[in-house]
Amino acid sequence: MTDTAATENLMSSLGLDRPETGDDAVVPFTLDKLDTRGRAVRLGDALDAILSRHAYPAPVARLLGEAVVLAALIGSSLKFDGRFIMQTQTDGPVNLIVVDFDAPDGLRGYARFDQEALTKAAEDGKLQPGQLLGHGHLAMTIDQGPHTERYQGIVALDGNSLEEVAHTYFMQSEQIPTMVRLAVAEFTRKGDHRPHWRAGGILIQHLPENGMAVMADLPGDGNWDNPEMTDPDFEEPDGWNEAKTLLATLEDVELADPDLSPERLLFRLYHETEVRVFTPLPMEERCTCSPDRIEDMLANSFSAEEREEMAVDGEIEVVCEFCSTAYRFNPHQFDAKH
Repeated sequence: MTDTAATENLMSSLGLDRPETGDDAVVPFTLDKLDTRGRAVRLGDALDAILSRHAYPAPVARLLGEAVVLAALIGSSLKFDGRFIMQTQTDGPVNLIVVDFDAPDGLRGYARFDQEALTKAAEDGKLQPGQLLGHGHLAMTIDQGPHTERYQGIVALDGNSLEEVAHTYFMQSEQIPTMVRLAVAEFTRKGDHRPHWRAGGILIQHLPENGMAVMADLPGDGNWDNPEMTDPDFEEPDGWNEAKTLLATLEDVELADPDLSPERLLFRLYHETEVRVFTPLPMEERCTCSPDRIEDMLANSFSAEEREEMAVDGEIEVVCEFCSTAYRFNPHQFDAKH
């Protein structure tokens, strides 16, 4: 048997024999021998639409791309129709990032930056993600709808990367040992002179001996009573250390490689530990703004006098920060409704 045939047979035995997943999808997986579960994401056109729409400077685009990947990895665990919102507010050159995951598959994102501060950071060679973010906080919010209470977890940003912040968040808020890898890159397609943004990410989490049933899938549902997580003298098990060590060998170019499917990437990393993959979850770029939502916001959040002041040449224009769609209203169209 050839090496290629042997590889294909082994992939089949691990559940990797179905058609390989392309871009814009999350692939759940488990590492049974290492008591670890995880998700791998690959974003192509969806991410390119989010980043290209605003023509962000490259360092800002990469940072927002990492945030979108992280939100997809976490938000894809939602088991209900709702929203997962990840937001940073900091004193760095990129002072605001908002990523909105609309379950089960919608992504949108926006970044606000200070051009002068960004130029200064470039001159000083301080364009790493943690340096662009600076100091502040990251908030993760789960919204299950209008008749439920929101859950929000907050973690400090002290010049750390989003990968490091995610590790801290899950240990402090969820008490789940977690490791995340994120990568964003530009690739030029054959016959297309414009570079396109794409990205990849992997999130792994340790499973306790008593199984997945007690482990959280969502921020806010952490296993607070698990003695493994609360014992200060707890030593990480060998399986979890091996899972982390193998993930640490992954290079950024592999995570974003358009010719390397998530399944083959996972097989490359974990084939000796019996990685099992499950049905991929498709992702798409989708904004939740609409004329009705904007109209309701103008009608219920502003007085007639305020709407009149907003008008320019007899018209109120509202531009969505996420998708850049412009909505126009007559300030007097609301009068009959109130």
